[in-house]
Amino acid sequence: MTRYALGSVVALLTSVAVFALLLSLGVGTTIDSVVAFLAGAVPNWVLNRRWAWRRRGQVSIAREVIGYAGISLLSLLAASAVTGWAHHAVQDVAGHGLRVALVTLSYVAVQGLLFGLKFLAYDRWVFAGRSRVRTAWRSRRQVWSAARANRTP
Repeated sequence: MTRYALGSVVALLTSVAVFALLLSLGVGTTIDSVVAFLAGAVPNWVLNRRWAWRRRGQVSIAREVIGYAGISLLSLLAASAVTGWAHHAVQDVAGHGLRVALVTLSYVAVQGLLFGLKFLAYDRWVFAGRSRVRTAWRSRRQVWSAARANRTP
């Protein structure tokens, strides 16, 4: 959990820096969220897979890549929706710097809320090693074929 938390902090700091920079330059919140999220997702993937869960070797495309991408997409959609709402809500706030800070804070809040849920998904499914579902299915097939072979005519 500590390694995951530290990797998430690195990813969050990268994302927040990119988000705040783009927002201060006048780029829309949806594009800000996408670019910032991608900027943090790359180091997050590497740190999670290799350092936090110590996975080496061949990548499981179905579980690791597609699972990670799916979780990332859901996180991105949540961040885009909340930052868009926050940006709209603070339009009347005086001072460009304060608006940037408030919208950036909404981005951080979403990532903070999703932190635990993403850890569970990564730990139990994405980086869990062998698929428990696949193992259970193979075991079930083996039992069925063994039971069939032991039948008397």
